[in-house]
Amino acid sequence: MKDLAANAGKFQDPFVTAAGDQRASVALTNPDTLWFNTGTLCNIECVNCYIESSPTNDRLVYITAAEVREYLDQLDARNWNVREIGFTGGEPFMNPDMIEMARDCLERGYEVLILTNAMRPMMRKSVRAGLLELQEAHGAKLTLRISVDHWSEARHDEERGKNSFVKTLEGMDWLRDNGIQMAVAGRTVWGETDAESRQGYAALFEARGYQIDATNPGQTVLFPEMDETAEVPEITTACWGILNKSPDDVMCASSRMVVKRRGAESPSVLACTLLPYSPEFELGTTLEEAEGSVQLNHPHCAKFCVLGGASCSA
Repeated sequence: MKDLAANAGKFQDPFVTAAGDQRASVALTNPDTLWFNTGTLCNIECVNCYIESSPTNDRLVYITAAEVREYLDQLDARNWNVREIGFTGGEPFMNPDMIEMARDCLERGYEVLILTNAMRPMMRKSVRAGLLELQEAHGAKLTLRISVDHWSEARHDEERGKNSFVKTLEGMDWLRDNGIQMAVAGRTVWGETDAESRQGYAALFEARGYQIDATNPGQTVLFPEMDETAEVPEITTACWGILNKSPDDVMCASSRMVVKRRGAESPSVLACTLLPYSPEFELGTTLEEAEGSVQLNHPHCAKFCVLGGASCSA
């Protein structure tokens, strides 16, 4: 169990902070991305995985192509004007419907972003054949964002296991050779400055011939560490002015995520991709129910989104 003593008394009331101030909330003002969690099963188990993905964790089960199509129909009905459909996991390419789900989204005109470790599940023959078909039909509408926790083999493997760096680069080499658009997601765990991290990634990309811009935060996304035990301030309505930040800049102003819990009759819509197990961030089973505002009542809301400035979109 995590030690939450650093935030004792905080993040209890959804509307009022521990100090008695009005808690900040975020409205869905610009729905740009709809995420689908494909399931929490993964081929590897990483240190500090925010969603605790592993070869045995099936708390979120495989979502199906039929279920995804139902939400795409809802997008049409709700007129959200979403630009991008994102798929995350677990490892999305472990889901047997992944290629079909991506194809359905692309054929409806959406951009598709798939988060993957580019390892064995992606490199199966059937998956590679499917990706080549998608690339031929839809080109730049498809992006795979590869998890490369650090630009060095030693530190990447420290998080993801021995030889994972080499295997990920093998997958990225295949994507490079077949012209499939890539982005990278890294982490800022080791105390490097942003400039130092990006310089390291730039050298890696140049050496491997990857067409990824290390200086572009949309192509090389560097995520801050997500530690629920760290002390963080609660975000009040006054914070927007103090921080010179708009609630429209926060992830839950522009995205929602669909998950399917083990044993559930149907998928659910969550406020945030980062809080899959927090019931207070479950908004209902339909996109209509998910149109309400989100109370920033979790340490991640403060550290990761408001103060860290994170975005999960490409």
